[in-house]
Amino acid sequence: MVGLVVVSHSAKAAEGICEVAAQMAPTASIEPAGGEQDGGLGTSVDRITAAIEAADDGDGVLVLVDLGSAVMNAELAVEMSEASDVRIADAPVLEAAVNAAVEATSKKATLDSVLAAAEEARDYRKLN
Repeated sequence: MVGLVVVSHSAKAAEGICEVAAQMAPTASIEPAGGEQDGGLGTSVDRITAAIEAADDGDGVLVLVDLGSAVMNAELAVEMSEASDVRIADAPVLEAAVNAAVEATSKKATLDSVLAAAEEARDYRKLN
């Protein structure tokens, strides 16, 4: 199964986003990677790398990020990771996490299809 990693500057936010996505797709493999190593706000390359490796079962990993430096640290973590195939989605983190989790639980899911589902969230409107 394609694994998911949620990167946020807040550990609580990352955990909450994973919780919401898991409600929609309880069998999805979703790992939070939020906050700095010391528990403060920020992102940690080491935490992201560990989450990528925990989520990787050989089918690939999709990383979902919140803000600017999360992207930079996720890119570094992807380079450092020994995971089979890792991509970073360009999408709003919560909506993308839900879409990706649902798609990842499909028997026909691939890393490409999970990435596409996540990035569909860029076009969602909340109000008409």
